[in-house]
Amino acid sequence: MKAPISWLRELVMLPPDTTTSDIAERFTNAGLTVERIESIAAPVTGPLVVGRVLSYVDEPQKNGKVIRYVRVDVGDHNDPASDEYPASRGIVCGAHNFAVGDLVVVALPGAVLPGDFVISARKTYGHVSDGMICSEVEIGLGDDHDGIMVLDRGTPGEDATEVLWAADEVLDIDVTPDLGYALSMRGLAREAAIAHGVTYTDRYRTSLPEPTSEGYPVELRTPHCSAFTALTIDGVDPAAPSPKFMVDRLRASGVRSISLAVDVTNYVMLESGQPLHAYDAQKLSGPIVVRMAEEGESLTTLDGQVRELHVEDMLVTDDSGPIGLAGVMGGENTEVSDATTSIVLEAATFDATTVSRTFRRHGLFSEASKRFERTVDPALSYAAAKRAAKLLTQYGGGHVTAETFVGSHPEPHVVRLRAGLVPAVLGTSISDDEIIRILSASGVRVTALGDSLTLEIPTWRPDLVEPYDIVEEVGSKYGYDRIGLRVPTAPAGGGLTPRQRARRAAIAAAAHLGFTQTMSLPFMAGEDLDRMGLAEDDPRRKAVRLANPLSDAQPFLRTSLLPGLFHVVARNLSRSLTDLAIFEVGSGFYDFGTTAAPRPDVASRPSPDVLQQLDDSLPTQPETLVGIVTGDWLPAGWHGPAVKADWTHVVALAETVAASVGVTLTRRQVGDAMPWHPGRTAQLLVGDEILGFAGELHPSVIAAFDLPPHTCAVEFNLGDLLDLAPQGGRIGHLSGFPVAKEDVALIVDRDVPAADVERALVEGAGELLESIALFDVYTGDQVGEGKKSLAFALRLRADRTLTDAEAAEVRQAAVAEAVARFGAVHRA
Repeated sequence: MKAPISWLRELVMLPPDTTTSDIAERFTNAGLTVERIESIAAPVTGPLVVGRVLSYVDEPQKNGKVIRYVRVDVGDHNDPASDEYPASRGIVCGAHNFAVGDLVVVALPGAVLPGDFVISARKTYGHVSDGMICSEVEIGLGDDHDGIMVLDRGTPGEDATEVLWAADEVLDIDVTPDLGYALSMRGLAREAAIAHGVTYTDRYRTSLPEPTSEGYPVELRTPHCSAFTALTIDGVDPAAPSPKFMVDRLRASGVRSISLAVDVTNYVMLESGQPLHAYDAQKLSGPIVVRMAEEGESLTTLDGQVRELHVEDMLVTDDSGPIGLAGVMGGENTEVSDATTSIVLEAATFDATTVSRTFRRHGLFSEASKRFERTVDPALSYAAAKRAAKLLTQYGGGHVTAETFVGSHPEPHVVRLRAGLVPAVLGTSISDDEIIRILSASGVRVTALGDSLTLEIPTWRPDLVEPYDIVEEVGSKYGYDRIGLRVPTAPAGGGLTPRQRARRAAIAAAAHLGFTQTMSLPFMAGEDLDRMGLAEDDPRRKAVRLANPLSDAQPFLRTSLLPGLFHVVARNLSRSLTDLAIFEVGSGFYDFGTTAAPRPDVASRPSPDVLQQLDDSLPTQPETLVGIVTGDWLPAGWHGPAVKADWTHVVALAETVAASVGVTLTRRQVGDAMPWHPGRTAQLLVGDEILGFAGELHPSVIAAFDLPPHTCAVEFNLGDLLDLAPQGGRIGHLSGFPVAKEDVALIVDRDVPAADVERALVEGAGELLESIALFDVYTGDQVGEGKKSLAFALRLRADRTLTDAEAAEVRQAAVAEAVARFGAVHRA
C-alpha cells in the first residue's frame, strides 16, 4: 500500500513537528512495516516551462508527413521580436491536437528528459527547432503519446514542474493479510492517530440505511453478497477532467489516471478501502442481479479477455448476462466511455473467500480483489458510494437521481475477556485504563465491569475474533519495543519419540556414509513418468494433479523422488560437478481414489467427523529415501587409481541406514523393475516385505534424463523401515564368551543369487550364528563352466565357549541346507 503523506495529513491532524520518518517508524512498530519512503518529484532537469501557442503553419513533407512550425510564447525565455514574428520561440512539432491560444509544455534547450534525452536547438524540416513541445510520455508523466499535453492552467514562462508535479513523500507499506483495513488511507489515518495520541474523525462512519429499491433495481440471489448499494447519477459531463489533486494522489499511489468516473472510484477505494465500479446506465439491460455463474457462461472483462466462467464464480449480471466478476473486474460491455452521461455506481460487500478463489482461478489479480479477499468493512458500502457520488457530481456535473440499497446490516461481534490476560500474555505491566484507552482508540466499544471487559468489535476489524487477538492488538499499539526482554521458561517434555530418534539416526547414517542430503520441490511433470519407462498400470502413475501449480511445466505432485534427484544430478553436471553421492528424504503422493475434501467452518474447531473426512481426502503419502551415485566414489591420488561409484555404494546406503535403526536388509536380484537395469537390480527386503530397489539405472532412463553412463540409484520406503525398527533401543547383549570363526566356500550355478545361498546358510546354522558375510565370489576354470564359488565368513557365539566340534557341527548343518536347496558343492 502506497500512502502519500499529504493525503494522510489531510485525514488526521498530526502534531506539527511530526516528520515522515517518525510516521514510518511508528507504523513499523505497530506492525505496518514501511519498506521505503519515496519522494515524488519531476524526472526532468533543466528548463521545462509553460508556453502559449501564438501561431502555427502546417507544412506537408515529401514523405507524406505534415509537420507544424509553431511560434510559442514562453515568457522571459522568448527570443526578441523580429519583423516576421513577435517575441517567442520557433519549434517544429509533429502533433496536431492543439490550437492557437492553447497552453502547452515546452522543454527548452538544456532540459534533460527521462532516458537522458538532452534537448538542444537543432535544424530540422528547414527550420531551427528551439526546444520541444512535450507529450505525457516524453516527460515521464504518463503513457499517453497520441499527442502533446494541453494544460488547463498556467502562465507563459512559468515553471511547468510546479504545475504538473505536486512534491510529496510516499510510504510504501507492507500490509499483512490480516490487516485488510490498512489497505486504505482511512485505516492508515486511524493507525497514525493512535500512534501519535491524537483524535481521529472518520468521514466514512455512516450507518447503512434501511433496504430500499426506489432506484435502479437490484436483486441478491446468493448469500455471498451481503449488501449492495447502487446510486444513479444523471447529467455527467463525459469530457470533465479529473481534478489535479486527485490525479496527483492516484499517481503517487501507483494508479494511472483514466477518466473522471474511473478516477473517482479508484480514489474512493484508496481512501476508504471499499472497491467501487461505475456502469454506463444506458448499456444496462434490466435489473442488476448478483448470483453464481451457470455452466457454460462466459464474460469479456475490462482487459479484453474472454473468461470461461466456473459455477463457483460470483457474478454481477443483468438481462443480457454477466456484466462483471463480482469483486474482481467489471465487464467490457457495460464500461463507462467518453460518451457516458448517466452512471450507475456500485458499492457492494462480497464474501472474501469466494472472491479470493475466483481471481486465483482466473489469474485475474486486481486492486479490488486484493481488498475483498482480506475482507472489506461490511458497513462501508453506502458511505463510500455517497462519497464517490459527491466527488463525481462536484467535478463532473450532474446529480444523484436515485438510490438503491439491498442487503442486511452486519451483526456486532462481541468478545469478552479478563483484563489481567493482557499483561499475563505480554509479560509486562499494563493498567486497565491503558488497555481501555488503546482499544477505544482502535474503534472498539469497551464496557468494563470490574476485571471483566466486554468488547464490541468495529466492523472494519474482522481480525479481532477472540481474546488473544485483543492481546495482540493491545501489544502492537502499546509498543513491542516497550516490553522488556525475558526468556520464557520451557515446559517439561518427554523428548523425542523412538520413531523420531530412529528417523534422525537413519538420516545421520546416510550422511556419515559420505552422501550429501538434498531437498527439491515435491512437483513433477507428467513426462517424467514416461521417461522413467513406467508401465501404464504402475502405481507411480497415480499422480495427484494440482489445481493451481506453481509452474504449468510441473502440474503433478511427485510419486517418486527419483525424477527430482535426476534433475539435481543434471544441474550439477552442467556445472562440471561429475562425482556425486546425494540422497533425499521426502514424501511421494499417490491418488488411490481419495474423496473430495470438505470445507470446514473457520469460526470454530472442526468436529472429529470433519477432521476424519479431511484425513480421508488426503492422498497416500509414503516417506521414502532415494540416493544416487555418479562418477568416482574415491578420486585418483598417490594412494592409487580412482574408485568408480557403482551399485555396491547404493546398496551400502540402504543397508547402512537399515542397520542404524536395528534392521537387517536382505536383497534379491530381479529382472524387470523400471527405471533400473534388468539383471543389475536388487530388491531390498526385510523378511518377505519388499521395501525398495537398488542398482544400475536403465540405459533408456539415463539417456532420457541426460545422466552419466552406469548411474546407480536406490529408492526404498523409509516409513515402512521405521515401522519395522525395534522400539526399545538397539543395544544388544554383550557376551563375555569368545566368537568361533568358520569359513565356507560353496560352488553353485552362476544364476543362483548369493542372497538366497546366504539365507539357506543362516537357516541351517541356527541360533548359534551371530553374523554372516560374503567375502569372495570366484568364477573360472577351477569351478567349471556356468558355476561360481561363493565364500562366506560365519561367526558363531553361545553363552559358553564353543568347542571345535560344536562349531564344525554348525558349519556342517549350514552347508547341508545349501546343498539340499541348490545342489551346492562344498569346496574344502
